[in-house]
Amino acid sequence: MKYKLSCHCKSVQLEIDTDLSNIKQCNCSICKRKNAKMNLISKDSIKIIKGKENLSSYKFNTMKAEHFFCNICGIYTHHNRRTDPNGSGINIGCIDEIDPFQYEAGFVDMKNK
Repeated sequence: MKYKLSCHCKSVQLEIDTDLSNIKQCNCSICKRKNAKMNLISKDSIKIIKGKENLSSYKFNTMKAEHFFCNICGIYTHHNRRTDPNGSGINIGCIDEIDPFQYEAGFVDMKNK
């Protein structure tokens, strides 16, 4: 199913293709702080439809994962995964059509990897 995803100020908008079946929360140092539920999907399932110029990114530690956020409102929209070079995680809180509190998230222990 296709969903539209946006940051708070709507300057960044993405279209994703997912069934929302692989939702996780991670305990790494950055995910612990943002506390977002993420849907893990392939990079090919994400299309930036507006605001690519408003995306900033952040890398740390191994410099493999890349976390994207709006440089206007600061909201984390998605990231490219460290452990899966073809995978991304999207912040399900950025999908207006769903209530992220209605979705259970599995646990990913990246703190100890």
